Amino acid sequence: MQTLRSESLVSTYGEKTLFDGISFIINERDRIGLIGTNGSGKTTLLNTLAGITQENSGDIIKPKDYEIGYLKQDPELDDTKTILDAVFEGSQKVFSTIRKYEQELDNYSKHPDDSAIQDRYLVAEAKMNEEDAWNAESDVKAILTQLHITDLNQVIGTLSGGQKKRVGLAQVLIQSPDLLLLDEPTNHLDFDSIEWLQKYLANYKGALLVVTHDRYFLDQVANQIWELSFGKLYQYEGNYQDYVAKKAVRVEEEATAEHKQQQLYKQELEWMHAGAKARSTKQQARINRFNDIKSNVGTRQVEDKVDINLGQQRLGKKVIQLKDASLKLGDHSILNDFSMLIQAGERIGISGENGAGKSSLLNVIAERLPLDSGTVEIGETVKMAYYTQQNEPIPEDKRMISYLNEVGEHVTDSAGNKISVSELLEQFLFPRFMHGTLIRKLSGGEKRRLYLLKLLMGQPNVLLLDEPTNDLDIGTLTVLENYIDHFNGTVITVSHDRYFLDKVADRLLVFNGNGQIDEEVGFFTDYLASLHTNNTSKSEKSQPKTDKPKVEVKKEKTKLTYAEKKEWETIEAEIDKLEANKSDLKEQMNQNGANYDKLAELQAAVEQADKDLDAKIARWEYLSDYAE
Repeated sequence: MQTLRSESLVSTYGEKTLFDGISFIINERDRIGLIGTNGSGKTTLLNTLAGITQENSGDIIKPKDYEIGYLKQDPELDDTKTILDAVFEGSQKVFSTIRKYEQELDNYSKHPDDSAIQDRYLVAEAKMNEEDAWNAESDVKAILTQLHITDLNQVIGTLSGGQKKRVGLAQVLIQSPDLLLLDEPTNHLDFDSIEWLQKYLANYKGALLVVTHDRYFLDQVANQIWELSFGKLYQYEGNYQDYVAKKAVRVEEEATAEHKQQQLYKQELEWMHAGAKARSTKQQARINRFNDIKSNVGTRQVEDKVDINLGQQRLGKKVIQLKDASLKLGDHSILNDFSMLIQAGERIGISGENGAGKSSLLNVIAERLPLDSGTVEIGETVKMAYYTQQNEPIPEDKRMISYLNEVGEHVTDSAGNKISVSELLEQFLFPRFMHGTLIRKLSGGEKRRLYLLKLLMGQPNVLLLDEPTNDLDIGTLTVLENYIDHFNGTVITVSHDRYFLDKVADRLLVFNGNGQIDEEVGFFTDYLASLHTNNTSKSEKSQPKTDKPKVEVKKEKTKLTYAEKKEWETIEAEIDKLEANKSDLKEQMNQNGANYDKLAELQAAVEQADKDLDAKIARWEYLSDYAE
């Protein structure tokens, strides 16, 4: 079993501590979702594991033959290569084997009588057999097809950013490394590609560490959630839903412990103030304990919620109306005699195929892109904010507070109170010591959060959001969703994030390409489910009908049998026991990080414990349906 272990990793960036002595172990088949606020160090941890960034101190321990594949947010590909050539330019062993074979084959074809060249060719051919590299090209083509990349001779330099991301994803998946590091892999993927990727990763034999904002993806893929917060790493068993519940318990327990510590501090402070008649040796121990308590009281760091409580201007009934709108970009039809009335308070989600024109529609509404024909009318009371996929040019050497002061030194909240720029920055998770930080020192996600804050400071009543989930952390997205829920204006969102669309949209525009746009009402996941149902029905209708034997309908079960009642009384305790056993096995693995034989034995036990636990939980779910 291949295992990677870290011990006491420390990493700092400027005044910020990213890792404060974190330790962990990654085993085969681990599916880890890494989350945290923008700037907490998620990408830095991926870079550290991949050997791109050196930690300030600590160790990463892994076998010599341990292979790591890394998909960055912006893959590094040679713009002069074709897609297929660029994929095979990867650094992994299978690609170097293929390149070596192609080179020796070319030499052998030119000099078939040279015995030395022939020997090298035979060695290269044997290596291809040894690593089963012959199927690599067909595997790459299959993966690229699933990711909607079909012209493999297209030059990388002609691809969009989203297409490059998919090529990079294909390159890292075909490597089949011991550990897959994926940084926002679902960005720019269509829904069928995301579904395919979920299934692919479910069957992947190695380990996975993924950074993503896609909460539905985490629910389907992850069996652990790791959270980076104030330099600490918190580890939770289960998927994203499990994490939310377990974190709430942890935060409550920490708050209770902090309260007890504060009470103890008050008692010790009273004793110190009372003053002992003589500071004896016995009393010195209590004095030392007081000093320890004093140094720790109030040091617990808590992630504040992003509180977006800004006022907005009144919005009249007339908001936006498109009449007979037509638009072509090159040979692509975006809008074809499209008409739509958008009213005050509406929540519109826009999704569909990549390149079909979703962002172009927002640009038309924002009057940044003229129509070929037709009209777009904007209401007189509309004050629009447009959160684009790319930030407006921001002076990198300008300080954060100066950047926001360009909008104003204060804004008004929904209750009419004035809020200073410094207060706003703190509400947006920028602590006071960062307010004078140069923008170029911020992470990409922090810059996007700052950009969003500047837009909202303008107190708009119409929000245009173009793929906001691509760069914002889950915490910020959660609060943005809540803000939109209480926002009195109109919101139009382009997104591929199923969870986000379900939260913020109840009217849908689905772009199918060539100017074909479906209009739907309801949740986006319901729309996707209906598509799946319709496709299944069509498939069934295409099958020849056969006479089905009549099946006797059994009487519907309504309650537990006597034996099941007895089972129901003890099943929760049995589940608790299985969970405790699994936790104990995990702890043993942490204590035997250097003993690979023992780790293999423990890993097998953990996998069996998972199976037993899943079976018992499934049984509990069945019994609970009939329990009184």
